Amino acid sequence: MSHTPATRQIRPGVRQAQKEQTRQALLDAGLRLLDRQSLSSLGLREVTRAVGVAPTAFYRHFPDMAALGVALVGEALGSLHTVIRDAMAGGQDAERLIDRTVAVTAAYVDEHRAHIRFIARERYGGVRPVREAIAAELGRFTDEVAAGLATQPVSAGWSAADLRVLAALYVDHMVMTAAALMEAPQEDPAAREVITRTARLQMQIISLGRSHWPTGRA
Repeated sequence: MSHTPATRQIRPGVRQAQKEQTRQALLDAGLRLLDRQSLSSLGLREVTRAVGVAPTAFYRHFPDMAALGVALVGEALGSLHTVIRDAMAGGQDAERLIDRTVAVTAAYVDEHRAHIRFIARERYGGVRPVREAIAAELGRFTDEVAAGLATQPVSAGWSAADLRVLAALYVDHMVMTAAALMEAPQEDPAAREVITRTARLQMQIISLGRSHWPTGRA
């Protein structure tokens, strides 16, 4: 009887850990299954069968497949906010910023290939809540990049609206570069070098246009 209180204290924590483990297993299985298909074609039973749980167990974690997709968006892009802030920090030199941005994009793709493939496919896919979640995350990235650009001397005289448009160009470019790197075989460094070299050149052109953009616009 002396162990009963301790047992009662442990059990809720164990149950919560098991619940979180099952939820993560559902996310992992969904991501694996989405490697070659879209979320709109993926069935709930297919996911639960891959995890080895009853279909009813799915609803303890997600109300529907769209919610699972939204959670995958958070997994895919949530940690990228810190990466972007780090890339924007540490100096005002445009060339160094470009090199850093391309390098962190390539590294993130290598470390999160399945997640990036999912984002690239679902950004314009058929599941509206997932599209909206991706758009919201990219909007946050744009705000963060705009805030970083605003601290640079070359941004003096730029309006907040113009800086956000510029930031959106950089974010869109990062997404396109990530998608291109996904298509390049990892074992083909020459192909990857072409992509990163092209990405740097494109960003240099954007930067050149930035330096000649008229300031003081309404």
